[in-house]
Amino acid sequence: MPSGRTPKPMIVTLRQIMRQVSAATTLDDAAAVLVRQASQAVPIDACAIFLKDAARDAYPLVAAQGLSQSAIAGLPESRDGALVRLVGERLELVLDPDAKGRLRDVPERPGHPGIGRFIGAPLIHYRRLLGVLAAWRTSGQPFARDEIGFFVSLGAQLAKAVHEAEAVDGVERLLRGETGGNPFIHGVSAARGLAIGKGRLVSAHPRLDTIPDHPAADATAEESAFLTAIAAAQAELRQAGEGLAGRVPDAVRALFDVQVMLLGDAALVQETLEGIRAGNWAPGAWRSTIAHHALVFEQMDDAYLRERAADIRDIGQRVLAHMQTRMEPAALSEPCILIGETLGLAEIAAIPRGCLAGLVALRGSPLSHMAVLARALGIPAIVGLARTSAGSLEGRSIAIDGDEGRLYVEPSRTLVAKLQQRLRDAETRSRQLLSLCDLPAETLDRVRMPLLANIGFAADGPGARAMGAEGVGLYRTEYSFLLGETLPVEEALLQEYREVLTSFAPLPVTLRTLDVGGDKVLPYLPLREDNPFLGCRGIRFSLDQPEIFLIQLRAMLQANAGLGNLRILVPMIATVGELDEALGLLARAERELVAEGLAAQRPQVAVMVEVPAAVFLVGAMADRVDAFSIGTNDLTQYILAVDRNNIQVSTPYDSLHPAVLDAVRNVVSAAHRHAKPVNVCGELAGDPAGALLLLGLGVDSLSMSPALLGEVKRVIRCCKQADARRLAEAGLAMADGFAISRHVHAELDRIKHCSGSG
Repeated sequence: MPSGRTPKPMIVTLRQIMRQVSAATTLDDAAAVLVRQASQAVPIDACAIFLKDAARDAYPLVAAQGLSQSAIAGLPESRDGALVRLVGERLELVLDPDAKGRLRDVPERPGHPGIGRFIGAPLIHYRRLLGVLAAWRTSGQPFARDEIGFFVSLGAQLAKAVHEAEAVDGVERLLRGETGGNPFIHGVSAARGLAIGKGRLVSAHPRLDTIPDHPAADATAEESAFLTAIAAAQAELRQAGEGLAGRVPDAVRALFDVQVMLLGDAALVQETLEGIRAGNWAPGAWRSTIAHHALVFEQMDDAYLRERAADIRDIGQRVLAHMQTRMEPAALSEPCILIGETLGLAEIAAIPRGCLAGLVALRGSPLSHMAVLARALGIPAIVGLARTSAGSLEGRSIAIDGDEGRLYVEPSRTLVAKLQQRLRDAETRSRQLLSLCDLPAETLDRVRMPLLANIGFAADGPGARAMGAEGVGLYRTEYSFLLGETLPVEEALLQEYREVLTSFAPLPVTLRTLDVGGDKVLPYLPLREDNPFLGCRGIRFSLDQPEIFLIQLRAMLQANAGLGNLRILVPMIATVGELDEALGLLARAERELVAEGLAAQRPQVAVMVEVPAAVFLVGAMADRVDAFSIGTNDLTQYILAVDRNNIQVSTPYDSLHPAVLDAVRNVVSAAHRHAKPVNVCGELAGDPAGALLLLGLGVDSLSMSPALLGEVKRVIRCCKQADARRLAEAGLAMADGFAISRHVHAELDRIKHCSGSG
């Protein structure tokens, strides 16, 4: 860039570059855009992107601006090539000429970029090195602090784009017919298993930039639908502006007129119609038009005009909303793989039984509630995939491997045959584990460990019993609240609870009181919180809405009449005062029912230990309750300050963190001093490695998804508690969850050939 040019503010430039990179359809296009725009944004003579090739331990060039062919050819053996490798080795920013002092043995070659200044930033995402962003300045002028900050920021943003692009590049090339084989998108396993089915995209309120391209079956119909949506959006804006007459200044109401005018822009309409006539469907053509025009405004020097890009995107989203009804997926009649940025419980539950083969969430983590539900349903799930592929998966044949965290698009016949064989092997394994259903979960040294089920629907009860569940350790009562359009009435809750209690009687059934908040929001009582996971969750919501809490408690007490197998579990207790208030409302519900002459029976009550404060209050609460149940999912999240829905900070080893295990040990020790039993109902209980550790820590019972009961029972029947205790003690002395995992899995490998049926 000429030295006399005054650049735009760096933050503005960075945003503009990344918007253009995000709009690119392939990794090669994104890289080309970035090096070109970076060369224009700051005074450099050359810019290049190198991606890490782990197999060859090399850094092949994928895009360059300002480098001659001879310079590119000489890069691998030149000092500048060595500097690129140095960035990758050190995993940090490298500035030259300071770094060249460490490269005296590397000869220069003719045609290298220059002996001037070099800057290289590593591309790191999820702690994995993806490549290097490099730039050269032959003038010898040092890079200023804001320029260095710009390259570091650009590298961080580019790493994310590379991660997403490389994940789907092979798939996108397959969909364009440019390659064969079995390319896959790699995510993170959230629920084990295999599934094959048609991709079904779920997006209740899709963003315009996530709309895929689709062939237009009828161009005339697409044009008509688009023009109808434009007219509807204009009418909507006019009506909204007129409705504010007399309430706001005319200048404010004029903002609506601006958007109406933009919607009537001939260029927007004509460009979209041309896209439709070229073969795209209306939503895809509209998305492309809006992206192009918004980018034009964003690149303008005038701040006011740059802000008009937001108006363009706003009207784009508004028109899309009027085309949404045409985007509903077809009625399901065959197994499907449900796909979305996130998948809500209601969206999953709405799929008919027998039609849901697997789940794919582009965001989230293995500890999200979507993942918990997938494991409860016994279907595979993958999370943490690149969002840019979502639209291309609609209607495609998809195979997901929940064991490896892989999603295959249009799998070959050979791959399908291999996956089907693995499915048959898994079914054989399941039949073998079913032989353990009627046997007790008892160790070789005769220690009983009752195994209970985590379920969320009364209809799941018979299946859980068939799998050998010795009761219900966690019944998620929130599902009936989340799936309805209004609050369920007392009679409906009574019928639901009575059904599940009856199906297990006389075995115990633990009903957890309403646990909403966080990522579980009631559609008819939405909470607006800046940090919902630290907000009005669990018992906090129930105490804040005592009329709802009393309806639920009354239904529970009546359902228990004549059965006596109910246990009530109170979630998210952080203070003794909260527990006392909850117990007071339980007593009030009982008094009301007695006064009304209705049958009711008071149950045992347990506290769910999932807030770190509760770990230290077990002794104070022990005289008030009958038992404790540890929810390791949230307890892990709060102890480690890790958002369990954020794959960037959560790992599969978090629940094995020594701090989490130490918290479990402290709860068990304090509860046992007061002769109160401890159950674990978090995902750790359903993991064979976790079950071994919990057995060694003295936990009294475990509760898990029914599909996991057989494998956990096999492990318990193949070990001694004394050995498990030594295993837990050794684990607690280790530094991190990964080391503990390796230690415990070594023990699992030792007993893997044990059938547990002896």
